[in-house]
Formats: sequence, structure tokens, C-alpha cells
Amino acid sequence: MPLKIFINGRFLSQSLTGVQRYAAEMVKAIDRMLASGEAPRSLGDAEWQLLAPPNATAAIDLAYIKTRKVGRRTGHAWDQLDLARAAWGGRLISLANSGPVAHRNQLVVIHDAQVFRRPDFFSSSYLTVHRALGYLLARRASIATVSDFSRRELADALRLPPAAIPVFSNSAEHFAATVPDFGVIDRLGLVPYRFFLSVGSMTKNKNIALAIQAARQFGRPDIPLVVVGGDNNKVFSGGPTAGDAGVVLAGRLSDHEIAALYSRATAFVFPSLYEGFGVPPLEAMLFGCPVIASTADAVRETCGDAAVYFDPLNAGELCQRMRERIEAGTISDDERRRQQLRLAMYSWSKSANDLLRFLCNTRTEGAP
Repeated sequence: MPLKIFINGRFLSQSLTGVQRYAAEMVKAIDRMLASGEAPRSLGDAEWQLLAPPNATAAIDLAYIKTRKVGRRTGHAWDQLDLARAAWGGRLISLANSGPVAHRNQLVVIHDAQVFRRPDFFSSSYLTVHRALGYLLARRASIATVSDFSRRELADALRLPPAAIPVFSNSAEHFAATVPDFGVIDRLGLVPYRFFLSVGSMTKNKNIALAIQAARQFGRPDIPLVVVGGDNNKVFSGGPTAGDAGVVLAGRLSDHEIAALYSRATAFVFPSLYEGFGVPPLEAMLFGCPVIASTADAVRETCGDAAVYFDPLNAGELCQRMRERIEAGTISDDERRRQQLRLAMYSWSKSANDLLRFLCNTRTEGAP
């Protein structure tokens, strides 16, 4: 009887953020390896299925892995009941922070330890559910993550040895084939290379408010900060505008529009307080955009010497970095070389290969 391997497809029913993009890109990379025969033979001979809830609206074009909708529930109930039942008897891969605690033969990628390290970011009900879920999964499944920083954080929070937590990193390669839509520059009333860019929602960890505060201190409406994010206009309704505060609230944009902004920004500003990895700076580097990033540990791990840094609690320091970037002018050849070296460190194919090798070498004990 062939080995059955299931992938948790709940991410197909969720709004696209970094975690959902990670899951989608990892599934596509695994599928390419299976279809091309590059996967380990024991896994290539297995029966692979991507199991999705009934409310899944996103779709992935896969050549080898079959997609199947199962169950009637949604959300956590689908994870814990319908998915657990459908994946019974096989190995389960959950790539987006959660999975059924009743399934013991499971690999779960938990992207960060925010619920343990920064409880101030969340409601008490959210903390209760997600902390309990993390503790249970740590005892019943294999835990993986996306950076060395997150490995250390999760090992401490979940009382696991760091060596037991493999790292399957993010990448920015998904943006490489994105054709920039340069019309967004005119639509937003911008001048190429005369604006700063920040991409992120108004969740507390993204710290966008500090970037806006720095832009106000910068006091250059002719070189505004463009903030891209789905909920930012709602949060700041009646607040800063491009004309009086040097801030343009662009709302949610397509990848093609964001690629154009990366390509023509003076610099990308990433003020995050806490990250498990920090993908947007790499996306900016892909388009040769200078990066001004916070000193959050995971961000420094990801960006290395290819960014300049500021204290994410100090708007004045960010303002100074923005002034320095204007004075420095366009990106130098040395800066671009360092960006290319950082980008070369991260690949969806490498991460997918590492995950498949881990599956070959380990098996969670006990029946699901």
C-alpha cells in the first residue's frame, strides 16, 4: 500500500499574507520536485493530496499533487475535525502555523513565537487559543520554522531542543516573474525615485504608525512615504494625507503595482517590531531598492549587510536614515552586490528540498 502524504490546504481559504504565500510557494516547489523526479524516490512513489476546506477560494496549478475539498466545517473546526479525519492513516504537512492536534504523524511549520513573546499584540482570546495550540502541537507533532531566530524563540517557548526544529526558510523568488505595472506611479501622483515605500498592514508588529511618524518629522511632502496595505485607509481615515504630511495611503495593491513601487522607490522602509523572518525587504532587494530596516532580530538575520538599520521605537532615527538615503542618491554597485548575495541565500526549491529530506529521515511516532 503506497504511503499517503497530505498537505493542509486551509491557507487556500484565508486572506493572502506572508504565511499564506509561504504555504502556496512551498506547495508549488514540492510539486515541481515531485513532477520532475527530483524528490526522494520514497516520496515520489507516495500518493500526495492537498486537502482544502469547502470555503477555499484560492487555487494552485499543480502537476503532481491532487487537490481535494473535504469536510463541511471551516476555520479551526475544519483543522481539528474534518482535516484530521481526512488525513487519517497518512503523513500530514501543515505549513501555516496550525494543524490538527489529534494527528500525530504531522510536520507543522510555526512561523514565529509572537503569541509567547509579544502578548501585547493580541487579544486574550486569541492568545489562549494559539498558545494552547502551540503547546499541544509541540508534544504531538514535529515542529519546523522559517529562521534561526524563530527556532531559538520557539525552542525556548515550547520547551523543545533547538536541534529538533528544522528551518525551511522563506524566499522572494515569487516576485521574480512579476511584471511591474508602472501606471501606479502616475495613479498615485508620484515621481520616480522621489518617494519612500512601506508595505504592511496595521497589525501592531508591523509598526507602520512609526514609519508615518518619521515621515511627518521628515517634512518633505515632495518625497512622501507611500504605505501599501489592505486596512490602512480605514485605520487612518481622516488622518495623514500626501499633501499635508508627506504620506500616501495607497491601500491594497496588486503584486504588479507593488513591484513597480519597489522598482522606483528611493528606499523601502521596514519598521517591524517582531518578525519570524521578514520577506518584504528581500522583495525590495529583488528590484534593486535600497532597504532601511528595523533592528528586529529576524530582520537582521534575513537582511545581513544588505540593509541599513534603525531602532523601531525611535522615529527620529528612522527619519535620519531617510535623510541619509536622499543624500546618498541611487543605489550603489556595492549595495546592489550585497543585495544579490543575500537573495542568493534563499530559495523555495532549497527549502522544499530540505523539507522533503526531513520527511525521509524522520517519522513522528504513534498512529494519527
